[in-house]
Formats: sequence, C-alpha cells, structure tokens
Amino acid sequence: LLGSNGIEEAAPAETETVAAETVPANRALASATTTSSSTHDAEASFLEDKMASSFYSVLDDNVCAGAKLAFDNKLCVDDGVGPQAGANVTEGYVGNMDMGEIKPNTNPYYASSMCPVNVHWHLGTEHYSVGEFDEGGDGPRGNQPLPEWANRDLATDAVRDGFRCHHYDAEDTKFTTPYEWKHCEGMEVGETYEVHWPHSAAGACGTVNQYQTPFYDGVFCNLPMESFVTLGAQDIASAVGVHGQVFTIVNDESFYYGDMIRGMVVDKEMGKDIHYYTGSTTGTSRDNEMCSQYAPITWQVDRKCHMISASSFDKMCFDMKMQRDDMSGDLHAHGSRELVNHDLSANNQHYGDRKKKFLRA
Repeated sequence: LLGSNGIEEAAPAETETVAAETVPANRALASATTTSSSTHDAEASFLEDKMASSFYSVLDDNVCAGAKLAFDNKLCVDDGVGPQAGANVTEGYVGNMDMGEIKPNTNPYYASSMCPVNVHWHLGTEHYSVGEFDEGGDGPRGNQPLPEWANRDLATDAVRDGFRCHHYDAEDTKFTTPYEWKHCEGMEVGETYEVHWPHSAAGACGTVNQYQTPFYDGVFCNLPMESFVTLGAQDIASAVGVHGQVFTIVNDESFYYGDMIRGMVVDKEMGKDIHYYTGSTTGTSRDNEMCSQYAPITWQVDRKCHMISASSFDKMCFDMKMQRDDMSGDLHAHGSRELVNHDLSANNQHYGDRKKKFLRA
C-alpha cells in the first residue's frame, strides 16, 4: 500500500483487527470483575440486612439455643464406652467392637425424617480410606504418617491435622493460586478438608432454627433429657447421623458447587461409594484413651476424595452467616481426631452383598 508520498505503508487492517478482538476480551474481563464486585457488595448488603431484621434480633427466638445434652468424655477402657469415629472406611474394613444387633441407618437421612442441623469441617481427614485419603496423600502442609498402631503426632499448627488426599500437585496452579476468602477463615487452597453434616430427627427441621452451632444444639433441639433416657441404642443410631465427605480445595471455578450447606454432594461419582457404620462424635478432645459418650450414631462417609472450588466453601460460609443462630464458631477448620483403634471401631459396617474383608489400617 503506497502513501501519498510514494512510500509503502503498512496496512492498518491487522491493527484494527487486533483492536477489535481486544475490545471483547477487555469487556469480558471487566464484566467478570464487575460481577465479582457486585456479588461481594450484595453479600455485604445481605449481612447488613440480617443485622437489622427482626427475625434475628431476639436471641430467645432461637428455640434450639442451649439444647445440648452434656455428656463428658470417658476413658476408653471404662465399661459402657460405645463405638468411636472416625474410623477406617476402606471397603472391606471391619472393627473389633461387637455391636450385637445394633445396625447403622443405611437409608437416606431424609427418608428417616432427619435433617442437617450443622455443617463444619476438619483440617485433613479424621477417617482413613486407602488410596483416597491416607498416609500417601499430600498438600501444602504435607501429610501425617500412618501411625505405629495408628498414632499421629501433633501438628505444629494450632489444630491437629489429619490425612490428605492424593490430588495435590505443587506444579498445577489450581492447587497453589491463592483465593481471596471473604467468609471462611484460615482456609488454604490445595489443602484437604473433611466436611461433616450432622443430622437429627430431633432437629428443628424445616424452620429458621434448623442450623445450629454448636451442632449439639441442633441434634438435641427437640429431645429433652427425660425423653432421651427412654431411647435405646438402636433408636439413637436410627435417628442421629453424620454425612462425611472429603475435599481438596482448588482455585478453579469449573469445580464450583453453590449449595454445600445442604449436605453431602451427591452427583455422578460424588456421594456414591458410601461406608456405613456406627460411631461417635469426633474432634481433638477425643483419642484412643479418652472417648466420646455421644454414641452410637450412624456415619455415612464417602470413601472417595473430590476436588471442589474455594468459592464453593466461601459460599457455604456465607450461607452459614445468614442463619438465625450464630455459626461463626464453625467458619474455620477444626482439628482432627486421631484414627480410631480397631478395638474401638464397630464391627457392623454395612456392605450389602459385598463381603467384609477384615482389613486393617
């Protein structure tokens, strides 16, 4: 192309094309940034609305507050100690504690008039599943070794951590790119977390008081002591249970799921390979010397580890903030109980037609 002075000039078409292509890309980036900002602004506005709402202002309206029935931990060698959690959930495993005729509830919890009354999670896993979350996993903080019977060392952090999944790859940016957490506290991309959804038939199901912190208030909301003492062990195992599911956090929106507060994620391979057994409440105040007296309750644990986006967890924490009860005590990861000894693990794992293999961790 010749200019008026006879000198060849470059055609402007390519520059115009590049500019034309850049405009939509810039618009897309701006749109994504605006959407993120708008979402954050909306969430902040909702939290402000909650503070001004009459639904939340009167603490006495929370009929579940203080409903927890207090049972102190007990030496595991004492008579009357029930089965403990978290245990080995590898397919084929069976513990040594004879449960007689007591069985876990193998129905979907909703089919037993049970509802989720809380959600919380633990750093690393309390349960153990060979090849999924075990001593061979990894994360940004490393992992815990399989103990000499199964005794974990205390972590150097403020909470005791558990086992890790096998997804983590330090060379893959979705495991290492930081996420700007707005609602959850102390969380880390690349880490493994075990999420628990306690369920109860005595919860304030279907009401604004359904979700509670501590979860014991939700479990016992409509179960006073005078009624509790009339129940047998099977009654409790059939009416109180926990969903357990393990995730590795990634900074990748293709792994986003926006409704984690409702319970175990059941979709495709998620929530499909379930281990059923009776155990107890968990946490670091219990180990293989000091046991929980909240037993036997049903555990339904997904044996597989799944990837989930950091934004999925943050959305769950936002939803927790929107409940009538103050759930701020569960917006961070709790410590993990050490793996339960075979002698404290129930022998009533449900495998249907599949044979128990008497595996040992």
